[in-house]
Amino acid sequence: MELHVTRWKRYGHDRLYANLPDGTAVGWADVTTGDITVLRAEYRDDVITVLAEHLQNLAEPVPPDRAPEAQARPMLPPLTAADDLAVNPPGRSLHDLLAESGPGLMERVVSRLLRRPTEWDSWRKGLAGERRVGAELNRLGRHGWRVLHSIPLANNVDIDHLLIGPGGVFSVNTKHHHKRAVWVGDDSVKVDHGKPAPYARKSRAEAKRVVRVLERYCDFPVPVEPVLVFVGVTELKVVATQLSVRVYQERQVSALAPLSGVLTADQVEQVYSVARHRQAWAQA
Repeated sequence: MELHVTRWKRYGHDRLYANLPDGTAVGWADVTTGDITVLRAEYRDDVITVLAEHLQNLAEPVPPDRAPEAQARPMLPPLTAADDLAVNPPGRSLHDLLAESGPGLMERVVSRLLRRPTEWDSWRKGLAGERRVGAELNRLGRHGWRVLHSIPLANNVDIDHLLIGPGGVFSVNTKHHHKRAVWVGDDSVKVDHGKPAPYARKSRAEAKRVVRVLERYCDFPVPVEPVLVFVGVTELKVVATQLSVRVYQERQVSALAPLSGVLTADQVEQVYSVARHRQAWAQA
C-alpha cells in the first residue's frame, strides 16, 4: 500500500501524517519524541515503515524504532441527560442569563418608553445573533456535519457554536452588530471605525482551548479552526493577511458545507461524543 506523508505543525505540535491516496490519515508520528501512533490497524506495518523512514530523513532525526504504544487517556463517564449538550438550543447561555438576572417587566417598559439603553440590550442582541447563526449551522446537518451550541466553560464563559464534520472542527464565535460596518484585521476588529476589539485574537485562543479538550479524550489529532460570524452588518471588510480566522456573515457559513478530507466518519462520531459531554469541558 502506497502511503503519502505530510508534515503538520500547529498548536505546538509537530507531526508527520501517513495518509491513504484519498487523504484519510492512517497514522502519525511525533517529530519531537519519535513516537508513532497507528490509527488503522490494518495498515500498521506500512505506517511504521513509511513514518520511520521519514523520521530518519529529517534534519534532526529522532530514534524511530520505538513501537507504537497505546497511550492511556482519561475516560468520560456514561452520558446522562443532564450532561448532554446536544439538547442546547442556540443562545442557551444568554437566554438563561437573561431569565435569571435580566430586568423585570416594569423596568423593560420604562426603558422602552424613555428610549433609554440598558446593559441587557447587548445580551438580547447577542441572543438574537446566536439564534440566527445557529439556524444556519443546523442546516449543514444534511452534509454530514454535527452542531453543538452554548458549550459552557469554566469562569462563566461559553463557546457559541461548535461545528464538527468531515472538514474538521470549527469553533464559531457570533457577533451581532446591526446596521454597522465592520473591519477585521489580523488581531482586532473595528466596528464603525471605533475602538479595536480583540475578537480575532480571542477566537484563536478559543480554538486552542477546544483542541486541548478534544485531544485529551481522542486518540488522534483534532484540528480546530476559529470562525467569526457577523450578524446584521451593512459592510464587512477583511484584510488580506487575515488567514488564521475564517470570517463570514451569517448566510455565508454554508461555505463550510463541502469541506472534507480532515476527519473520517468514525472520527467525526468520536469527536462529537466527547464534545457533547458537559463534563469534558468542566476544567476547560
